Amino acid sequence: MSQPLSEYDIIFAGGGTTACVVAGRLAAYDSSLKILILEGGPHTFNEAAHVQPYQYVTHHAKASTTMTSYVGNTSSHLNGRAPTVSCAHCVGGGSSLNYMAYTRAPASDFDDWGVDGWESKNLIPLMKKLETYEVHPGRPTHGYNGPIKVSSGGGKLGIFDEFFHVGTTYHKRSFADDTDDLETCNVYSPGSHLRRYICGTTGRRSDAAHHYVYNQAHNPNLQLWAGKHVKRVIFEGKRAVGVEFTSDPVSCPDMDQSLSTVRASKLVVVSAGAFGSPTILERSGVGAEAVLKRCCIEQVVNLPGVGENYQDHHSTGYPYFVADGVVTMDSLWRGDESVVQESLAQWKINGGTLIAENGVDAKIKWRPDDDELKAMDSAFQPRWKEFFQDRPEKAVAIFALMAGYVGPLSSVLPPCNYMVAACITLYPASTGSVHIKLGEDGKEEIDFTAGYLDDPSDIVPINFAYKKMREICRRMPSYRGEIPAGHPRFPEGSAAVCGETTGAVDLNAPDIAYTAEDDEAIDKFNRDCVQTTWHSLGTCAMKPEVDQGVVDARLNVYGLTNLKVADLSIVPKNVGTNTYSTALLIGEKAAMIIAEDLGIDCSSCKLQWGSVQARL
Repeated sequence: MSQPLSEYDIIFAGGGTTACVVAGRLAAYDSSLKILILEGGPHTFNEAAHVQPYQYVTHHAKASTTMTSYVGNTSSHLNGRAPTVSCAHCVGGGSSLNYMAYTRAPASDFDDWGVDGWESKNLIPLMKKLETYEVHPGRPTHGYNGPIKVSSGGGKLGIFDEFFHVGTTYHKRSFADDTDDLETCNVYSPGSHLRRYICGTTGRRSDAAHHYVYNQAHNPNLQLWAGKHVKRVIFEGKRAVGVEFTSDPVSCPDMDQSLSTVRASKLVVVSAGAFGSPTILERSGVGAEAVLKRCCIEQVVNLPGVGENYQDHHSTGYPYFVADGVVTMDSLWRGDESVVQESLAQWKINGGTLIAENGVDAKIKWRPDDDELKAMDSAFQPRWKEFFQDRPEKAVAIFALMAGYVGPLSSVLPPCNYMVAACITLYPASTGSVHIKLGEDGKEEIDFTAGYLDDPSDIVPINFAYKKMREICRRMPSYRGEIPAGHPRFPEGSAAVCGETTGAVDLNAPDIAYTAEDDEAIDKFNRDCVQTTWHSLGTCAMKPEVDQGVVDARLNVYGLTNLKVADLSIVPKNVGTNTYSTALLIGEKAAMIIAEDLGIDCSSCKLQWGSVQARL
């Protein structure tokens, strides 16, 4: 966008979801502001893999260049396994390649942060401001004139009606047509009522890049440089005055890798996510003395909280066969040419078909009832009493169904129809850390401890969820058994052994009886397989400095001037939601804070979706 300058008013170190929101809002508030976004990954503008919703699975392929994988330290709680967490590496960040699942945290999550100005009463207006809720009119906690579109998508998958029916009968839960009103919990969402970040008119992904930045290409003062990896922030004394960057070796392998600098007259905003932001700070001399010393970095400010407080949601998924003739996403995800071309042709006309689907259409924000609590391991009881018991809006986990399978078994499975039962735990007690270190060759590496399942309470709801969701699935009419390789390896002769079958069991059939050996097999399998939900946060926490905080309530990095952090790394306590909604919200709040700092009136400005959009 326009000719590069040697100095800008504001520089964003990272061009993910939150950065796009903040930069886009500020440019709309004051078009004279000279704003630069530096993003290590490639552009996403009108790229089919980013705007066609069904293609989100392609970004998780091994050869993908749009995600960066971080390998963690081995953990005895994962049976000696080293977990891998992948993060977005493209313009728009996670908004450009995530599952597009529309969920929102309960309002109390933000009140729990205990940060002045970030209470739910101050954030709900921003939640409404950012969205156009294309479903039910007049809902008090939803917005109807914002840049981000929320709809039911463009397809219909009947298998979710089965999941919903079994959930509301066998599982004995009620249902609601809006489980994202900031308080409703423990009820099922019918497939026809589940929402996605997909435009209901065009069938395109509703991401931050297209709806906050790319639609302002007419503004020469808003510049976005893709393929530029920020190394560090440059200081004069304690004041941030610019950044040092290089061409990204992944997205720009053939370009000069020498270092360049660019200056910022007003502000540097570090916005590179839960992995990128703390490591940029540490390379800049901001962090714990021990970390910086081992990397031979001169300390600018002692902030031991940098890189600490890493949090995520823990995820497991279990694949099942479904009946022939059931509509799933499998044929599209396999790339069956006739199906893809027919679906694309219709999508280009009216935004419909499964091209505008994510394949995740039914869920419950689950809390155990009394009987379920009694059936769960006692290691969960202290956590339940301390955190969940008296807070009915807090879900322990999300149970969800995916109509189709993509995963490690894809290459060996026959071209059939599948479904996956997924469990995502929302408030794990375990935490980890993200730091830099030097490898044996002297090159920088990541010292990443995921912390998954370190707290003994965290595995309990996952183990229970396997049993409960298996019972739900085997009562669905389309159920045709389990894919054994994607389930625990139960002892020979056990009643719990998995395999194919010819049909579902009766709704009133007894539950499978598990022995102590079966429970051990479930526990081992889940520790072997539990993975990230790509919801990393917390590593530059918005807390008091004495509590390992990194930024204050106005996102200023402690001990420095003209430097803020704005992304999911600032979240002090976990949120019970897919984190895209939170990243957008942080962006809107950060834009207001920065506008206030600069004396800009942002009360009446609106973003409009312009003529930049093009049909593919």
